Amino acid sequence: MATYDVAQLPELLKNNEYPGRGIVIGKSADGQSIAIAYFIMGRSANSRNRLFIEEGDTVTIYPADASKVEDPSLIIYSPIRKIGDNLIVTNGDQTDTIYDFLKEGNTFEEALETREFEPDGPNWTPRISGLVMLDDSDRYKMSILKSQDAEGTDCARYTYSYKLQNGLGHFIHTYKQNGNPIPTFEGEPERVAIPNSAEEFAEAIWNSLNEDNKISMYVRYINVVDGSVTNRMINKFTKVNA
Repeated sequence: MATYDVAQLPELLKNNEYPGRGIVIGKSADGQSIAIAYFIMGRSANSRNRLFIEEGDTVTIYPADASKVEDPSLIIYSPIRKIGDNLIVTNGDQTDTIYDFLKEGNTFEEALETREFEPDGPNWTPRISGLVMLDDSDRYKMSILKSQDAEGTDCARYTYSYKLQNGLGHFIHTYKQNGNPIPTFEGEPERVAIPNSAEEFAEAIWNSLNEDNKISMYVRYINVVDGSVTNRMINKFTKVNA
């Protein structure tokens, strides 16, 4: 029989040394706000040399110290972009793919059919994506593109569609846990509780992530009545001026 337990996100995070990059989408318990969260972690010096910068509705990842960047291709991107009534959140440059497809009147799924997991074998990091439809549809989608086998020979694509419900969200992340190679996330997005406050949610996430591996975290709450936005961003590192 199916179970409908709702986990507390800090409980899922605090004992997981390396969930990688994570997306949460849902609705606050009081029904007042749509909530999204995105965080990044890193094990290598290249991955850790990053921070979030907010630019209007867009959040972009930049190097903390540009002089130390080794390979920008998989670490520098805009995880959050807004187009019309659609808010996109992803763990890679597929944000731009989704944006471009929606702009041309195509769908979230059609955009992701053109992409696959990251070319970083043997980890084959999954591409995780979310789409919140900020209109009368009252729905959101989540996707994961991951390798079908250990050799990275083909891509398996999974998309999930949910109705916004008070106090409920879904959490998807790139890795099941730490390892070498790092094991890919398995199963459906996890059901998690969403608090009323962006501040509370941001602090809960940040304080639960592994201290050594966490890098940056961003939370956005969008009021369903008047569209007002509350953002909370935390960076572990500060930008070094060249």
